[in-house]
Amino acid sequence: MKTISVIGLGLIGGSFAMALNKVGVAEKIIGVDQNEEHQKQALALGIVQEIVSLDEAIKQSDLIVIAVPINIVQTLLPEILDKIDDKTIVMDMGSTKAGICKKIFNHPKREQFVATHPIAGTENSGPNAAFAELFLNKVAILCDIEKSNKEAVKKVKKIYQSLWMNVKTMTSKAHDAHIAYVSHLSHITSFALGQTVLEEEKNEEAIFDMAGSGFESTVRLAKSSPDMWTPIFIQNKENLLNAIDAYQDQISKIRNMIEEENSKEIHRYLENTNDIRRILNKK
Repeated sequence: MKTISVIGLGLIGGSFAMALNKVGVAEKIIGVDQNEEHQKQALALGIVQEIVSLDEAIKQSDLIVIAVPINIVQTLLPEILDKIDDKTIVMDMGSTKAGICKKIFNHPKREQFVATHPIAGTENSGPNAAFAELFLNKVAILCDIEKSNKEAVKKVKKIYQSLWMNVKTMTSKAHDAHIAYVSHLSHITSFALGQTVLEEEKNEEAIFDMAGSGFESTVRLAKSSPDMWTPIFIQNKENLLNAIDAYQDQISKIRNMIEEENSKEIHRYLENTNDIRRILNKK
């Protein structure tokens, strides 16, 4: 490709641009971001070669990558599809897919859009948090590909594979249901844990001194961007509420075991849960 534009130069968009630069997928990577500080940082770090307006990016680009919070994706995507020519491909990198796909379901240029979600990230945000290896050996999900032009899907898949990502496909509905449990619920529990400690443990020195690696790893996601995660929680409301209900059931189970001092049942419960190691070790 000659020119790729990345809209949103935070952790995901910035890292994607850096990775594209590293593997030489395009001749030129340009950026679009409303945050002037992010613009300066992205240029200083060499994340993009140039910062342009959205309209200028649409005119220049063979591929447009939307890497902004998903509520903004739903606003931007129809506008971008309205303005692109017949050869431009558009992809998003949002953490929920069904709402986005529904928004442009009947758009006349729907087939030029490829819905994607690279399963990668950290608790940090902004261009300064970006790094080219973020996507290395991770999974990229492509959703509802039957609605997209085959050549567009082929090109997007090839880009992800050039970054050493494992590409999977599924429906947007299935994606949102699965991601609620294995990603969104993790963030909910981390935020809830952080808030519990902040509200109940008033001695900040005690928190600092006694926070071991277990607490730090569990609460790490609570440092994630509220601008990003608030719309994710709302967009995936139905699936996330089901996940929260299931999680609360498990909390209630282990609470009852502890209250009853049932060491045998606690041990069995923990031992059964250790099976998650087998699944994760497949990576």
